[in-house]
Amino acid sequence: MTKRRWWIIGTAAALFLAWLLCLPRNLFKGTVYSTVVESAEGELLGARIASDGQWRFPPSTEVPERFATALVQFEDKRFWWHPGIDLLAIGRAFKDNIKEGHTVSGGSTITMQVIRLSRGKERTIWQKMIEAVQATRLEMRYSKKKILALYASHAPFGGNVVGLEAAAWRYFGRPADELSWAESATLAILPNSPSSMHLWKNRQELKDKRDRLLKRLYKIGYVDKETVEAALDEPLPKVSLQLPNYARHYIELCKKGKRTKTGIQFTLQKSVEEVCDRRSNDLSEEGIADLAAIVIDNKTGNVIAYVGNTSKDRKRPGVDVDIASSPRSTGSILKPVLYKVSLEEGTILPRTLLPDIPVNLSGFAPQNFDHQYYGAVPADNALARSLNIPAVFLLQEFGVPKFLDVLRKCNISTLENDASHYGLSLILGGGECRLDEVTKMYSNMAVEASESISAWYTLDALKEVNRPDELDWRLIRSIRKAAWKTGTSYGFRDAWAVGMTPTYTIGVWAGNAQGQGVAGLTGARTAGPVMFDILNLLPAETTWFEMPTGSNWAKVCRESGMLAGPYCTDTEVILVPEAGLETDPCPYHNTGEFVLPPAMEWYYRPHHPEYKGATRAATGPVIAFIYPSNGSTLELPRQMSGAIEGAVFRAAHHNPEIKIWWHLDGSYIGETQIIHEMRLSPATGKHVLTIVDENGETASINFRVI
Repeated sequence: MTKRRWWIIGTAAALFLAWLLCLPRNLFKGTVYSTVVESAEGELLGARIASDGQWRFPPSTEVPERFATALVQFEDKRFWWHPGIDLLAIGRAFKDNIKEGHTVSGGSTITMQVIRLSRGKERTIWQKMIEAVQATRLEMRYSKKKILALYASHAPFGGNVVGLEAAAWRYFGRPADELSWAESATLAILPNSPSSMHLWKNRQELKDKRDRLLKRLYKIGYVDKETVEAALDEPLPKVSLQLPNYARHYIELCKKGKRTKTGIQFTLQKSVEEVCDRRSNDLSEEGIADLAAIVIDNKTGNVIAYVGNTSKDRKRPGVDVDIASSPRSTGSILKPVLYKVSLEEGTILPRTLLPDIPVNLSGFAPQNFDHQYYGAVPADNALARSLNIPAVFLLQEFGVPKFLDVLRKCNISTLENDASHYGLSLILGGGECRLDEVTKMYSNMAVEASESISAWYTLDALKEVNRPDELDWRLIRSIRKAAWKTGTSYGFRDAWAVGMTPTYTIGVWAGNAQGQGVAGLTGARTAGPVMFDILNLLPAETTWFEMPTGSNWAKVCRESGMLAGPYCTDTEVILVPEAGLETDPCPYHNTGEFVLPPAMEWYYRPHHPEYKGATRAATGPVIAFIYPSNGSTLELPRQMSGAIEGAVFRAAHHNPEIKIWWHLDGSYIGETQIIHEMRLSPATGKHVLTIVDENGETASINFRVI
């Protein structure tokens, strides 16, 4: 073989290799796109403009048939057959340009225009030659449909609108596959010369071109006479349209510059927003400006509706704050979690009696919402009524560090401090949580209820009983069944409500994004009705949570809710968590009678006229202080004259007829019988108060006067 032939072969091989490598793997590398978020059904929830200020949706692999037909007929009639360049079109363009004396046609194919759009170079003869070479290579890499999709996704449509999808929404307010023939033809023409002719410039010329294209489509047979006549009568749009903006805060959580398909259900999202807007507008008249809501499908774990804040058109500070993902004081919303894990750990059984008496724990003196004390309350009833003091006693027994660890394992991300920072106030709103994370935690609990007896007991406790500050849900017309819990933070700043059914979990928050409290802002009154409104939007449940099966059956004292002891006569057998089999037996029947400790008894008796107490010598503590609690700090009231009025100190004894002797700081100060109360005016400072009965039984407290 001669050198000439080798040279020819080598040159050909080099050219072929150069041709193979002439095209970048990613044509539009570095291009930035709009954030586009879709519903579970594929509906557009909303979009955010790209970082370069362009409305440019992420590329789509599909091109609607009407637009594709109109584009090919207008731009590149032989697109489906040529290899990337159209010699006939180039020859015609050359002839037309010579005839007119200036460039009137470029002869570029759609494939060549894709190359030009990706390169962004000046339109010169040399650049056209490069585009032609790369166009032939592009034809070898991609199918015609893919090339058409690349063009549709990156072609300019006037102003800062790039790509077919963005243009369809900005100009016609709907997706490209729903455009009419007239609308599709309009968009097929716009990229041809977007700077000199668009919807707000040379409109008549644009319409004339559109109409000529429509008539050509009729002539070729793509549309019938009736369709083309209707299309010719369609006017051009006059203004740019705003894109949909549903779940506006959720969109901000999605990946920027990408297309995200969410689990949000489009119709439900719209309905939930309408409910929340209506309710929020009503609440705004009471000074409650903001509202957030989340709905989760328990079976999939998907968020199917998300309202980060309501009434975006009602101008106010905080309107743009995404409350649903913002840390807010929890109020009582964590109590069901404590109840559930206390059952799992064997700290309590479902109806274990918990103390509900005044208490002062290193300066922390919780009170119930209604400022009453009930002495002793079954754990499930205390949860359903959201009593604060029993919850504090339960957390003290369970342990703050352990409970904090539980919450973190439930993916509560906002509790970043150690247990000593929160203390026992954690169960009453001493920490902050996010609505989205709390709702997800409850959703997981609803899922667990089919297998976990602890979760089932928790939901069972929450399904009917009302707390003192709550409305009676049974009086609400057409209300559906739900296990639900509310919470109200200190100072009436945050109102929570979370409701669960076997299929759905709904979380609602109401308040002010800026943090100001409002009298009357409570979870039951403010957030609860919104939660039930949303529940009524959802498909009705046909079943309820079924009690899990198990083998851990235990005999329980009906009066104390604890494992039955030898003296317990009124018992029942219930299913308990495995750890519940190891809990302490009932301590209140040591004498064969149901006898509570003195302080619990003192507050329990007025609410339970059937309670008899001890009719024989009690075996446990018989004497206790009612007020103040050990460790209290007191500020003594004064009379109008300025004289110190003193404070009433109270004690309780199993036998009210017995005498009690009182001693302040070691000095005798008096005795009481029947009613064990004494008004005292101790000096400023620390004191010890001791009481002694006729049998030598004693009790003491430390307190400080300021």
